[in-house]
Amino acid sequence: MENEDLSFWLSWCIEEYAAEKNMSSSDVAEKFEKTGTLEYLSKNAEILHTQGKDYILGSIDDFLKE
Repeated sequence: MENEDLSFWLSWCIEEYAAEKNMSSSDVAEKFEKTGTLEYLSKNAEILHTQGKDYILGSIDDFLKE
């Protein structure tokens, strides 16, 4: 995935997760950075971006539980 596409993908994940959890985007971005979630999403972007929103958000929750 190209850098521009990856940036858009990560932004989408942050925004959707924030909306789902009723959090601010900046709080989610900080949480994702601290927990390694951004790295997880970056490494798995090729696979995850082909899935539905519920699956993606669920995989983020699963990652954060570990």
